[in-house]
Amino acid sequence: MAYDNAALLVMDFQQDVIAMLAAGGSGAAVERARAAIDGARAHGLPVIFVRVAFRARYPEVSARNKRMSVLRDKGLLRESSSGAQIASELDPRPDDPVVVKRRVSALAHTDLPTLLSANEVDTLVLAGLATSGVVLSTVRQAADADYRLIVLEDACADADAEVHRLLMRKVLPTQASVMTVQAFLRELPA
Repeated sequence: MAYDNAALLVMDFQQDVIAMLAAGGSGAAVERARAAIDGARAHGLPVIFVRVAFRARYPEVSARNKRMSVLRDKGLLRESSSGAQIASELDPRPDDPVVVKRRVSALAHTDLPTLLSANEVDTLVLAGLATSGVVLSTVRQAADADYRLIVLEDACADADAEVHRLLMRKVLPTQASVMTVQAFLRELPA
């Protein structure tokens, strides 16, 4: 697969999210995401970080939005909180774009589409927490926007390992190539 117009999206690797998904393998996913970041940078692929964060008092969260209401009620992912920051192990650089979102998909109501268009990106390589959240939602929306999609199976995790397995084996392959980080790194040009 050609990666000339590809970008690596590193989505929701934040302290609060990592803690919520610890039982589902988020620690291992952080390590694999780090390997994907290093490989992408070594081959000149842009790395774009995506994080979910809310303003103080959560004015973006509707009581009708079940998923976001849970985060609000637990006081998680406030913009300035340490829990909303990108995991330091992933070494975000000052020149790496960071997209802030208020919903599940990385493409919904963010400036990510503008970043991708301006850089002529047509292929998205996805790493993210959680598989049933940001990964699934972003794949669905990006597929409808005609992006070529690759999901790095071992750089994703979910609170429910069975849901992760089902999505990676049955659902996501209908719209994306699903592969390990090692397979992705082997495909990058020398």
